[in-house]
Amino acid sequence: MNNLILVAPILWPLAMAIIVSIFWYRRNVQSSLNIIGSNGLLIIGILLVRIVWLDGIQAVQMGNWAAPFGITIVVDMFSASMVLITGIIAFALSIYSLVTIDKRRKQFGYYTLINTLYMGVCGAFITGDLFNMYVWFEVMLISSFVLLTLGGESKQIEGTFKYVTLNLISSALFLVGVGFLYGLAGTLNMADLSVKLANHDNQGLITVVSMFFLMAFGIKAAVFPLFFWLPASYHTPPIAVAAIFAGLLTKVGVYSLIRVFTLIFVGNISFTHNLILIISAFTMFVGVLGAASQYDMRRILSFGIVSQIGYIIFGLALFTPLAITGSIFYILHHIIVKTNLFLVSGIVKKLEGDYDVRKVGNGLNGYPLIAILFLIPALSLAGMPPLSGFWSKFFLLKAAFESQSYIVAAIALLAGLITLFYMMTIWNEAFWKNSPKEVIADGTQKVKLYSRPIIFMVIPIVFLAGFTIFIGFYPEPLFALATKASEQLLNPQEYINVVLGGR
Repeated sequence: MNNLILVAPILWPLAMAIIVSIFWYRRNVQSSLNIIGSNGLLIIGILLVRIVWLDGIQAVQMGNWAAPFGITIVVDMFSASMVLITGIIAFALSIYSLVTIDKRRKQFGYYTLINTLYMGVCGAFITGDLFNMYVWFEVMLISSFVLLTLGGESKQIEGTFKYVTLNLISSALFLVGVGFLYGLAGTLNMADLSVKLANHDNQGLITVVSMFFLMAFGIKAAVFPLFFWLPASYHTPPIAVAAIFAGLLTKVGVYSLIRVFTLIFVGNISFTHNLILIISAFTMFVGVLGAASQYDMRRILSFGIVSQIGYIIFGLALFTPLAITGSIFYILHHIIVKTNLFLVSGIVKKLEGDYDVRKVGNGLNGYPLIAILFLIPALSLAGMPPLSGFWSKFFLLKAAFESQSYIVAAIALLAGLITLFYMMTIWNEAFWKNSPKEVIADGTQKVKLYSRPIIFMVIPIVFLAGFTIFIGFYPEPLFALATKASEQLLNPQEYINVVLGGR
């Protein structure tokens, strides 16, 4: 039974994509099936976390081919947590998509594509083999390419071109790195690579190969200086698609960075992780400067993603138990908060007719609930207590001071202050000042807050805001989960033993 659950994060979205496709011309049925599918993925994530918590790391060999020769699926606490958070976001987006994805996009396969996207994301999280990780990246990227262009608007095509170009370069670098590793070690199983590369004679060459993976995953994670494709493309698709991209897709790149630089490339930490430390500092600072210079809510939030990625890899660079714990805590918090902020921006567009914060306003007086629902994730993103973002920044900064990384810690604090500045800029412009207009862009009257479309948009925002508040007031469960994941990453012998069976 456990083996079936281990592969369920791949099989379940695949099955839902097929079933949804059968009901191609019945949109209501597709919407209902998508909600069922997201609930199923959430339950699978909960079961995986429970299994790993009680029984430790789990692995299954496809076709009973022993590792490292067969296809290996491995679930540790880090990957189980990422599947769980994917289920949470999928559930929220399944409700939000009911009223924000138009009939034309549904007609061209939105629900099928979103499920294949989840399959690719979850496959990347639980694979135990680098080549299969490449395959799941391609499944995820092909789905995301089509989702970006779905609708055929000119801005979408332009944004997709930049997105596709950079991600194809990333995939090429990934594949080159995979080829070099296979030539060096004769294997691509990550547990087997961990053993063989640790005893390899030429550690300098391995460090060179690690740079291919740093660049490949760095592009996908949008780190400095490889991030410019993200704010150029994430503001172009429908807000439900932008939210799933903002919350999950860059985190797959971050997950991969953490995985390979804790399990495989640990032979020259003084070079690789110090380089990551420098990259994290620039990523944090450049990201917030970009966000502070924008007025379109989606572009502000897109640049904000870049900055927050800097915080996450900051913990990887420090490479201490508390720092890795802080990175994992930060990933889980940030996926929830950033997705929620994009969803709120969708409501602002629905109510006020624009994403430009200079052209909307009076939200606090007219829609106090929406203003509060924006303020919760906004203050959390800036690290204000008592919300989830405070704890994630606290753990990372504590780890930084313990490691005497004072300069980067100061940059992280400054980036946090600038984050607070640009989030309050949105608050002031969109929810405080008087509105410059009383009708939305097309001249029709504003949508009433209690109308059916708005209710279905508010429900998932309240759902995600509840997580942010709960984690802020009661961080112990998530901290315990992140700590266990960190222990498994920094002490990979259990992972290696489970996968290789003691060989």
